[in-house]
Amino acid sequence: MANIEPKPILDAAEEKMEMALIYLDETLSHIRAGRASTKLLDGIRVDYYGSTVPVSNVANISIPDARTIAITPWEKSMFREIERAIINSELGITPENNGEVIRLCIPPLTEERRKQLAKQCKAEAENARVSVRNARRDAIETLKKAIKNGMPEDIEKDAEGQAQKVHDKFMKKIDDAYAAKEKEIMAV
Repeated sequence: MANIEPKPILDAAEEKMEMALIYLDETLSHIRAGRASTKLLDGIRVDYYGSTVPVSNVANISIPDARTIAITPWEKSMFREIERAIINSELGITPENNGEVIRLCIPPLTEERRKQLAKQCKAEAENARVSVRNARRDAIETLKKAIKNGMPEDIEKDAEGQAQKVHDKFMKKIDDAYAAKEKEIMAV
């Protein structure tokens, strides 16, 4: 029987865990924390000559101060499109247009809204934890099956230990990302 190596199984599990962490970071970056960030506009798309494109493809986006996002469209015709896209988005911010620049004033968050956002972050972190646990479980199940196909038990046990170490490392990263975002949201 062929000797089965644990490394590909562990690598696949680590890759799944890494993807869960990347997804969590991406999701948390889109949650508004009362500060201006160009990331807030990442999900907003506008109609541009028949195709739907991100706002950053049709305008210059800058952060003049901690509470303001300035959007300068490259074409005058895009003012209305960008404003409509922002109003129809889940941002909950009304754009101000002076004919040159579209300004988004980020209001300070209310205590209730901070708690809602913190709860949302916690749920996202828990989803990432579940993904990491599932990746570990799948790796361990695959390793146990590999024993039947000729993998020595001691190698399988060592690989299980490695899977647990990788799992613990990613759990800590998830906890750190969540704690940092919660701190950012709760800071007044």
